[in-house]
Amino acid sequence: MDQILVAFESEKTCHRVREILERSGTASCLICRSADQVRRWVNKQHLTAVVCGYKLADETAADVLEDLPPFCAMLVLAPQDRLNLLRGERLIPLPAPTSRSALLEGVERLLQMGREAEKSLSRRDREERELIERAKALLMARNAMTEEEAHHFLQKKSMDQGAKLVQVARRVLEPPGNA
Repeated sequence: MDQILVAFESEKTCHRVREILERSGTASCLICRSADQVRRWVNKQHLTAVVCGYKLADETAADVLEDLPPFCAMLVLAPQDRLNLLRGERLIPLPAPTSRSALLEGVERLLQMGREAEKSLSRRDREERELIERAKALLMARNAMTEEEAHHFLQKKSMDQGAKLVQVARRVLEPPGNA
C-alpha cells in the first residue's frame, strides 16, 4: 500500500481524511499539521504524495510545494476561491467540501503523479540525493545534530558559499586534509 502524508490545520480533518484513505485501502497515512513537518516527513520518508489544506499552521500549501523535492506531488483540498490562487504541475486542486469518491479519485491521481515523477528522476538526481543524505548522516553522527539541523546546516553553507547543496555535501564527505 502506498504511503501519503495528510496535513491540515485541523486535527479532526487530518483524522477524517486518514480514515477515508485507510479504510478504502487507498493508502496508509502519516499525519502532521505544519509546513515544517511536511518538509521533514517528505524528505525523511521519501514520500511522493501529500494531501493538505490551502493553509497549514505556519505556511500555505503553495509555499510548501515549492520546497518539496521534484518527486513529490500535492493534492490541495480547499474552497474554490483559494484553489484559484494555486498553480503548479505537481498540484491537484480539489474543491471543498468534497465527496468521499472525489477524494479517493483525486488521491489515486496524486499517487500516480508521484510514481511517474519518481520514475522520471535521473540516475544523477538519485545519486545526488543519496550524497546529500550521507552528508546529513555524517553531520548528525559527528556533531550530534538532528536531521533537521544537519539539513539546515547544509542549506546555510550552500547559500553562504553560493554553491549547490550537492557540492557542499561532497565537501562535508571529503576526508580531512583533502580540501
